[in-house]
Amino acid sequence: MEILLHYTWKHKLLPLKQLTTNDGRDVEIIDTGLHNHDAGPDFFNAKVRIGGTLWVGNVEIHDRASDWYEHGHDSDPRYDNVVLHVCEVVDTEVKTADGHYVPQLQLSVPQHVREHYEELLKTDQYPPCYKIIPDLSRLTVHAWMAALQTERLERKTNDIRHRAERCNGSWEDAYFVTLARNYGFGINSDTFEEWAYNIPLQAVGHHRDDLFQIEAIFMGQAGLLELDTIPAHYQQDALNDGYFARLRNEYKYLAHKFSMQPMDATRWNFLRLRPQNFPHIRLSQLANLYHQRKAGLSQLIECKTIDQLKALLSSHVTPYWETHYTFGSLSAKNEKHLSYGSLNLLMINTAIPMLFAMGRHRQKEELCDRAFDLLEQLKPENNYITRMWQQCGLPVLSAGDSQALIQLKKEYCDKRDCLRCRFGYEYLKKDENNEEEKK
Repeated sequence: MEILLHYTWKHKLLPLKQLTTNDGRDVEIIDTGLHNHDAGPDFFNAKVRIGGTLWVGNVEIHDRASDWYEHGHDSDPRYDNVVLHVCEVVDTEVKTADGHYVPQLQLSVPQHVREHYEELLKTDQYPPCYKIIPDLSRLTVHAWMAALQTERLERKTNDIRHRAERCNGSWEDAYFVTLARNYGFGINSDTFEEWAYNIPLQAVGHHRDDLFQIEAIFMGQAGLLELDTIPAHYQQDALNDGYFARLRNEYKYLAHKFSMQPMDATRWNFLRLRPQNFPHIRLSQLANLYHQRKAGLSQLIECKTIDQLKALLSSHVTPYWETHYTFGSLSAKNEKHLSYGSLNLLMINTAIPMLFAMGRHRQKEELCDRAFDLLEQLKPENNYITRMWQQCGLPVLSAGDSQALIQLKKEYCDKRDCLRCRFGYEYLKKDENNEEEKK
């Protein structure tokens, strides 16, 4: 399996005997090189000593030497600088496009690595490397968790950068879209993001001082001011209470003024949603936040503590929604503030990634460092992913830990990409024979 041969070479899981080329020259591997995941040779700038001569160049790896010709490397100038061809089976000599023969090393994947990899792919227990988790050193766990945390923030930074590009380079608008997306709290995240792109913020900003107009625009652009979006048995009540009709009339005026078109209201999900997560409630909270000028990037960047972030992101509904969850349906009075759990998720998924992204964008390391510090101060998320890792023996002490473990599951475990995982590396390299001797 070629992917395992790559792994064996990269991590120098080599036999203890002297390595030799197919023509009998001694081989010493000094540096395996930089793993190339794009087109071209598999490893760049490797250092190998062949027959006493030091070579610096590229290394290509195949299951069989004849794959060199199958893949057309003999006519590809990018492979002219290959100084060593590594194969499990050397069944032919190989030549480059410029006509010289390439030294070849026959290398086998260690049996225990092959067996452990098959175990990782076949096991039904999740995660597949659960057996070794309790035995991992604190240093190994800490180093990998720190790398995963950075990976996750970098991924979110890329998402924010794409939003800024879609917003014609406006990071301010990209922040609003990111904030809106995370007001969907999973079920409606994609719909909230679509809705946010449909809000002409520059025009809406002229009416920012009027909360009623802001709510009219937010609800109207969501398509929720159409009568047929209200269940039939609530429609008359909605018309009678007056608020729905006032919002709808105000929206019609503003929509004409700014040439706005509402989105398709059927995009909103209500199934399996708790009432406090209904789009109407979240849109009202978001309108209040926007009206209070707490949804701006400059205000976010000024926040240096968890308490400041909480104060910035805290919001509640407008008076009508204190006694309603949808138009026309009365409920017990409740100010419907954002819960602590919701605030925690907004800090983790919106505020902190935005600080990190701005740090990268403006090349200000202090913003990136602040993002890491804030993650370490926040309580971890409590979900099935974090609970799974805790059951395997991994402590989850902060939001930094929970974000790292979510990254681990989604980008490594779910994809069975154990060969890029440091926990997978520890699992693969363990030699069962040595373990038996220790017993």
